[in-house]
Amino acid sequence: MASTVPFSPAKVQMLQATNCHGHAPFGSSFAVPRTGPKQRSLAVRVSSEQEAAAAVRAPSGRSIEECEADAVAGKFPAPAAFVRPKAPDGTPEIRPLDMPKRPRRNRRSPALRAAFQETTISPANLVLPLFIHEGEEDAPIGAMPGCFRLGWQHGLLDEVYKARDVGVNSFVLFPKVPDALKSPTGIEAYNDNGLVPRTIRLLKDKFPDIIVYTDVALDPYSSDGHDGIVREDGVILNDETVYQLCKQAVSQARAGADVVSPSDMMDGRVGAIRSALDAEGFNDVSIMSYTAKYASSFYGPFREALDSNPRFGDKKTYQMNPANYREALLETAADEAEGADILLVKPGLPYLDIIRLLRDNSALPIAAYQKIIFAAAP
Repeated sequence: MASTVPFSPAKVQMLQATNCHGHAPFGSSFAVPRTGPKQRSLAVRVSSEQEAAAAVRAPSGRSIEECEADAVAGKFPAPAAFVRPKAPDGTPEIRPLDMPKRPRRNRRSPALRAAFQETTISPANLVLPLFIHEGEEDAPIGAMPGCFRLGWQHGLLDEVYKARDVGVNSFVLFPKVPDALKSPTGIEAYNDNGLVPRTIRLLKDKFPDIIVYTDVALDPYSSDGHDGIVREDGVILNDETVYQLCKQAVSQARAGADVVSPSDMMDGRVGAIRSALDAEGFNDVSIMSYTAKYASSFYGPFREALDSNPRFGDKKTYQMNPANYREALLETAADEAEGADILLVKPGLPYLDIIRLLRDNSALPIAAYQKIIFAAAP
């Protein structure tokens, strides 16, 4: 937008003289002063506020010493009289409170509030879950309105394109594995040409700069629907499961995963996975541990999306008791000692106190996983 700034003729002449090519600046039109002894203000039209400010600040050609001499002599316009904004009629006249500390000082303008904001969140902080399957077309997830199992070659790429447009650059993969590939020991979990490794390679080829997280657990690959190997008496085997998880994490890292995320809640799995990754040369692959994963009915829609509901029993022998608070500190200490890079709480919203607990007791980044299902209004 053009602006009009008052100038004297002498100033207009000076501005024209300072142009190194002897022409008025491009996009500006200057009023040419009439000759004569009478000085008067003229209007200079400039094409922008920036040019107006530049015109005001144009150098006069005087030396630093001359400018300093003016400052010493006080040859500057007197400051405008301070006028305090008036309060509305009826405001009582009081003596200000004797308060050396007034927290509102740091809130008095948008710029100050932004400068001192303690907590910020942006799309860069978010990780988008991507549910994938072997089909070419997207398939709706009944328990999650508006969500789909994405065709790993088509809908998946479209979803990532859209997310990147709004600033989301981190994605976590959750597969729906065909029943024919499931087994009691979940061996499909570490098939280098399985659904997840193929998807990682595809994403890294199309979007090399995104961050790919993976889920490390056996339940999508288990014919029993549990996160670990099930003994004939129903006991979930811990150490044998960890052995399988290590092979799964290495397979994912080999495909190009940036962060592997053990969600199984087996004891000792973080340290074992760290050792397995390092032994294979994947020292730079991070581990985001599901540190405080509570047994919860919130997981129902998620399990439908992956077709990973347990075929019998529940997961309470390895997922945490929802009534336990201090136990999260035990899991935090173990995961930190074993080499976790990120700690995660799941579900997020019902356990805000646990998120705060981990934040107060660990210097590691704290993540939270919350499934939010949006239903369209009628």
